Amino acid sequence: MKKNAQGFSPLHSKYIRKIRREKTFVISLRIAILVLFLGVWELFAAIGISDPFITSSPSRIIKTVKKLFVENQLMLHIGITLYETFAGFVIAAFAGYAIALALWWSERLQKILEPYIVVLNSLPKIALGPIIIVWCGSGAKAIIFMAVLIGIIVSIITMLNGFLATDKERILLLKSMGANKFQVMTKLVIPGSVPTFISMLKINVGMAWIGSIMGEYLVSRAGLGYLIVYGGQVFKLDLVMAATVILCVLAAGMYAMVTLLEKAIIKYKNS
Repeated sequence: MKKNAQGFSPLHSKYIRKIRREKTFVISLRIAILVLFLGVWELFAAIGISDPFITSSPSRIIKTVKKLFVENQLMLHIGITLYETFAGFVIAAFAGYAIALALWWSERLQKILEPYIVVLNSLPKIALGPIIIVWCGSGAKAIIFMAVLIGIIVSIITMLNGFLATDKERILLLKSMGANKFQVMTKLVIPGSVPTFISMLKINVGMAWIGSIMGEYLVSRAGLGYLIVYGGQVFKLDLVMAATVILCVLAAGMYAMVTLLEKAIIKYKNS
């Protein structure tokens, strides 16, 4: 079978073109939906179908963002929220990973702590807000603690399920070859749980943002959560919507970073 300059057969080249066309179509449709939504939103506000004071509009949001930037407030609030979110994300992810690994290592410890993990997972974390303020004060520590508290339980449960899902026959095979538990963990369980780890990071992106914004609702004097609360209190709904849009963009960017990490790991494993 003949191959092209890239070394692909005609059938393989046709398949690649089909995948690229599908990807282009999906991205184009996403952009079109967003543009249509923003256009309808702006149109409704302009002709009076919706009250721009209540629903705001894309143009008013852009003006609000520009005003915050000119007043040197935009990057300040973004920086504070990003720091709190990223710190909570990293601590929750890696602490949850370590705890899940310890629970996999000791079945007895897993049985002892499982009820407590279930209870903590079902507990409304906002109810602990006053206690967290007393423990950590009213600064960034309290907000990071809230983000960690929300994300760590999910991290533990997700990773523990991933560790426990390791193929039992492969574990028996390694043990029959003389491998100890540490070798089973490092050679099989941890490498085999990489997809679960990436899934946990993706879930934790949302958990970290929920935790940091929830913390800023309670104690912050700066940050995007603070802007939302302040804007609601003084009925500056353009400020509320602007801060919300910025949150969406930042959360999407953070999720994209995790996706890039996933692609890099897959590329490394396949190389």
